[in-house]
Amino acid sequence: MRYSRVCFHSFGYELPPREVSSDELEQRLEPLYTRLKLPQGRLELMSGIRSRRFWEKGTKPSQAAVKAGVKALALSDTKPEEIECLIFTSVSRDMMEPATAAFVHNGLNLSPRCQIFDLSNACLGFLNGMIMLANMIELGQVKKGLVVAGETAEELVESTIQHLLHDTTLTRKTVKPVFASLTIGSGAVGLVMGDSKIHDTGHYLKGGTYRTNTAHNDLCQGGATSSGQGTLMNTDSETLLEQGVATAAGCWQEFLPELDWKEQSVKRYFCHQVGRAHAQKLFETLELDPAKNFETLSHLGNVGSVAAPITMAMGIENKVLLPGDRGAILGIGSGINSLMLGVEW
Repeated sequence: MRYSRVCFHSFGYELPPREVSSDELEQRLEPLYTRLKLPQGRLELMSGIRSRRFWEKGTKPSQAAVKAGVKALALSDTKPEEIECLIFTSVSRDMMEPATAAFVHNGLNLSPRCQIFDLSNACLGFLNGMIMLANMIELGQVKKGLVVAGETAEELVESTIQHLLHDTTLTRKTVKPVFASLTIGSGAVGLVMGDSKIHDTGHYLKGGTYRTNTAHNDLCQGGATSSGQGTLMNTDSETLLEQGVATAAGCWQEFLPELDWKEQSVKRYFCHQVGRAHAQKLFETLELDPAKNFETLSHLGNVGSVAAPITMAMGIENKVLLPGDRGAILGIGSGINSLMLGVEW
């Protein structure tokens, strides 16, 4: 897929106020660590995550998304009534019905003529939302729109900790699929995109490629438990790493030819932030220069659908991507899906 008239206006993001270290989580799990003789520092050593952010208790995904949306509108000098489409893309949602986008729309005071909907695809949701909005812009259906995501990891992490502390049948082997949930963090991000024929910002979404591998949809699954334990996830991290990178490799083979780019022309990569081993394996397999990878993993953790776009937003803020530079967003999500997007900044 390629685009000729889709441009970025501005990202806006919001970091939750509470910073929680991996060491703090392990201190809470001290009874489990003692019983299973697990070494302290295991979580940060295996994941590369030193800390992650959490919202104040009771914060809803829509409230987080509104915070990021307000910033994206302000930074792009966009009035609420100019937004013709709003797409909410988080894994986290306020409730089953209505769409969380309805609460974000109301919170941002957007126009009644603005189309709204939720789009969910695990950690790839925001990138899928970018494509959906870009398609409407390219077709001339929308002049300007907003993609938002607000992830709230607090319940998942707390439920995981309680499960690990109270299930005395867990062993060093059976505890592994649960530990991946402790890498999750919270955050919010928004992006205003528009038609370059109406307002050319000089920052363009050029296109991208995608690849699915749904034979492995069982490697990372989660949701509310029937036993009343809250939200829990079960992740086969090692196989998910292997199959996720293999899926991404197939996507990457088509990415450069689709955009008629050379690898040397890409200045920066912005990836979904999963873990240290994931990034190393991905760049080794794709034969890319890891020095070009901009990361937020160590201090934000895995922020679900927010991870890749907030990493790009912070990279732009830190001037690692300058006007005229090419950047690539490399996305991988459970399911398994891979989506890669090319940007000319």
